[in-house]
Amino acid sequence: MSERLIQSVERAADILELFLVTKPELSIKEISENLNLSKSTVHGIIKTLEHRGYLQQNPEDLKYKPGIKLFELGNFVGKHLDIGQVARPIIRDLVDELNETVHLVTLQRDEIIYIEKVEGHSTLTIYSHIGKRAPFHSTGVGKAVLAHLNESDANRILSSIKLESFTEHTITNIEKIKELFHTIREQGYAVDDEEIELGLKCVAAPIFNHLGNVVASISCAAPKMRLDEIKLPKVIAGIKKAAADISRSLGYQGKNNI
Repeated sequence: MSERLIQSVERAADILELFLVTKPELSIKEISENLNLSKSTVHGIIKTLEHRGYLQQNPEDLKYKPGIKLFELGNFVGKHLDIGQVARPIIRDLVDELNETVHLVTLQRDEIIYIEKVEGHSTLTIYSHIGKRAPFHSTGVGKAVLAHLNESDANRILSSIKLESFTEHTITNIEKIKELFHTIREQGYAVDDEEIELGLKCVAAPIFNHLGNVVASISCAAPKMRLDEIKLPKVIAGIKKAAADISRSLGYQGKNNI
C-alpha cells in the first residue's frame, strides 16, 4: 500500500474491532495482552475513544464496552447501504458459477420488488423484470421473506393479498403456506416448484440487515429439467452463500443457515 497509514488510528481500529471477536467488555489489561500493546498506549487510546463516545466504561468493574457513537454510526451505515450496489458483484459471480438467472428482490412497504436480474444463457422466458412486484405466496423470493418476518407481519400480509393461482401447482391456502415457514427457516431456503410459471423452478434465500431483520431475498431460477439431483445441491449452496455474503455486507452479525 502506497498511502502512509497513521499508527495510532490503526491501533484504535484494532481495539474497536477486538470487541467483535472476544468479549462484550474488556479491561485495559485484556486489550493490552490481546493486541500486544503496552498498557500506557492502550490507556491513552481508550480514554480518547471514551471521550468521543466510541467506548464507555462500566463503573462497577472498570471494563470498557462499545459506546453509543458506534451504534449511531452503524445504524447510519445500515440505513444508507444500497442493497443493489452491495449485491451486484456477488450476483454476477453467482451467475458465472451457475450459468442461470439470479434475481434480487427487496421488501418495500409490504411488497416484494425485483431490483436486480442477471440472466444466464437459458432461452426460457422468466416471469420477472426489474421493478415488477413478486407475489409473496407463489415465488421463492416471496416465501423466503415471509417465513422470516414476525408472525403478526406475515399474517397481515397474507390476509391482505390476493392468493392468485398462476399454475396448477400454486399454493393458495394460507394455512398450507404458513406450514412451509418452519421448513424454510430450518433449511435456509425456499422453493418455487412451477408455482409461478410452468417449467420453472426457483431456489431463494433471505437477506438480513444490520438489525437482523429480513429486508430482501436472492434467488436462482432455471428450467426445472436442469435442476436435477446433480445441479440442484450446487444451486442451493450457491444461493445460500450469496445471501449470507450480502447479509454480512449489510452489517448482519447473526448466523445464516448455510
